[in-house]
Amino acid sequence: MADDLRQTLDTVGERFNLGEYEIDAYLAVLESGQLTASEIADRTDIPQPRVYDTVRSLADRGLVELRESRPMQIVAIDPEDAFGKVQTSFTEMVDELAARYTAPPRETEAVSLVKSRSTIIRHLNECIQNAEYELAISLTPELLGQFADDLAARINDGVSIDLLVTPATAAPDPETFDYLSVATTVRTRRGITTPVLAVADGEHSVYATQDALRDDRERYGVIFNRSALGFLISGFFGTVLWTTAETLAVDTAERPFPRRYASIRRAVKDIQGLGGEFYATVEGRDIETGEPRVLSGKVVDVAIQESEEVAALTLETAEGRIEVGGLVAALEDIEGQEIHIGRESPPDPDR
Repeated sequence: MADDLRQTLDTVGERFNLGEYEIDAYLAVLESGQLTASEIADRTDIPQPRVYDTVRSLADRGLVELRESRPMQIVAIDPEDAFGKVQTSFTEMVDELAARYTAPPRETEAVSLVKSRSTIIRHLNECIQNAEYELAISLTPELLGQFADDLAARINDGVSIDLLVTPATAAPDPETFDYLSVATTVRTRRGITTPVLAVADGEHSVYATQDALRDDRERYGVIFNRSALGFLISGFFGTVLWTTAETLAVDTAERPFPRRYASIRRAVKDIQGLGGEFYATVEGRDIETGEPRVLSGKVVDVAIQESEEVAALTLETAEGRIEVGGLVAALEDIEGQEIHIGRESPPDPDR
């Protein structure tokens, strides 16, 4: 099998490994159907002495046919015939390569700088695909169009999405674009100073300036993959960007409980907005000892500042009342890293 794959790679590589003269000659023949060597020289920049070697190379690859007449005729072969077999070989080769591919392991605390536009786009897409229950994302109108289908798929899977579109003047008109098909809540913000970013479940994060996606200058994006530093992006989005944006669309349909949150601000706002009794199971850590903690109980109080810089909830547990804050909490008892909210009893986080 290894020898077969190597031979396929050689075959595909040989067929597509065309030099500049070969490409020029091949296109000229394709466009005319049939040419002599002199006509090829006249229509291209190929020197007359090189034409014969060039067309014989094309013939050896099965891309043209040589008719040994006087003068010799170079005849085009239908591309479907010329590339049909190699197309099949290429597809089989990709399948075989994919079967052999071993994804490189991701570091638990991976933080990296990238400056390729395509790499930033790829990581944005990964954030969208990796979101299991919560996604915060800031996109330009162009990127919104590019990722609309992917965002719609996440909405259909029950992911809650806060979408920020900037600049506001270029955002699609709500009368012609169905924002609620791609997000739970949509806001717009003025200016190209607003960065492009995404945070999936509070863990996978991407941050880049709009400049990094608009030109080829030395611009950088920052990738946090399951890094504790990812809270920087999430906190920046929630307190600086989201609170200074104007609401464009809100999904008023009530999603079922239990619900899972990475952002305590989102959890508190949902509890305040819906009213009634709530129960919670919180996975996090003690802010003084750093020890992992899992606690469950009835939500007896919630608090959030108008600026949304501070948000907390209080649980009545078997240990008494315990205050839960968000990531890097300092005022509360517990740093809530993953919050499960239910209506009738504390949710089981393993379900």
